[in-house]
Amino acid sequence: MNVSESELVRPSNIGAAEWTLRQQLATCYQLFDFLEWTESIFNHISLRVPGPEHHYLMNPFGLNYDEVTAANLVKVDLAGENVEPGPYRGNPAGFAIHGAIHESRPDAQCVIHTHSTCGMAVACKEAGLSHHNFYGALLHRRVAYHDFEGITVRPDERVRLVASLQDKPILILRNHGLLVLGPDLPSAFLLYWTLQRACEIQAATGAMNGADRLLSEAVRTQSGIDAQRFDPDGRLAQVMFDATVRRMQSARKMGLR
Repeated sequence: MNVSESELVRPSNIGAAEWTLRQQLATCYQLFDFLEWTESIFNHISLRVPGPEHHYLMNPFGLNYDEVTAANLVKVDLAGENVEPGPYRGNPAGFAIHGAIHESRPDAQCVIHTHSTCGMAVACKEAGLSHHNFYGALLHRRVAYHDFEGITVRPDERVRLVASLQDKPILILRNHGLLVLGPDLPSAFLLYWTLQRACEIQAATGAMNGADRLLSEAVRTQSGIDAQRFDPDGRLAQVMFDATVRRMQSARKMGLR
């Protein structure tokens, strides 16, 4: 994506804190495009902006992820209505899911929902996510499930979706896709990356002949505990996010993507 100079300058009607979040979120959309975790113009990564209003930022409906910029991100309220006038709106399906979670979970500053191939495949399996591989074990006891009710556009499903999520940071939408939340964008990104890798390994394992090696409940439990203790200074998510951004920038400079 070629970003114009005007898109790098903070508009006068956007505060410095919100502009920083907009830049971070736009970069995340670029990363999802680079890593091929996109579904055309669909799915969402939403990020709450500071303030008591529960306003959050999301992608303009109709744009590809590589077309998202800090300036054209849409700011909406919990009902999905644009907070400020602009040429774009959000996708109604995003309001039902993202608005419900932003409203009900104070720790949900960032919410990521995707339809990746391996994620949807796992969501279609009765057993759900396997915790018998390295990445799946890291997510042991952190995953909730929500049954498919059709396209997520009806307001009444919001209550049931939140009830399914409970206090977990990961929600597998049965027959649908993946969802993660985090206290900030880098944390949500790292959690999603881990979940995506778990699904990829599970899909690859399922395609191979031979019996699977199963982990004991004790090992899976300890893996989940250790995963949350692995980052004592709280820097891992930001370091991981920044490293992935550098890899994307390097690839683009070389004309690889």
